[in-house]
Amino acid sequence: MKDYMIIFLGADYQKMGLSPEQMQERMGKWFAWNTKMREQGVVKNGEALAPGGKRISGENRTVTDGPFVESKEVIGGYYIIHAEDYDGAIKICDDFPDYDLGGIVEVREVLTFDQ
Repeated sequence: MKDYMIIFLGADYQKMGLSPEQMQERMGKWFAWNTKMREQGVVKNGEALAPGGKRISGENRTVTDGPFVESKEVIGGYYIIHAEDYDGAIKICDDFPDYDLGGIVEVREVLTFDQ
């Protein structure tokens, strides 16, 4: 088994104008997905991320406040999951809760290095 990071990209729920009821329903879908994956033993860890943030770049360490012009999507969070291969990791993402809102999942293998 390998570790994969699945990164969630999509629109900011608050900017979409979701009602409190819609937000509650959306969170219920996320909690159910998380519970299912934990019961299956595929989630190692993960967290939601606040929109915005700071970006530090260049030799002068220039700090830029988000949201960033280069990205129209919000990185909403991530999980580290266990899967046999990319196909297995993609299968785990079949019922990602935000596909219906145009959400995207990026899957990346986590590399380990010998020291």
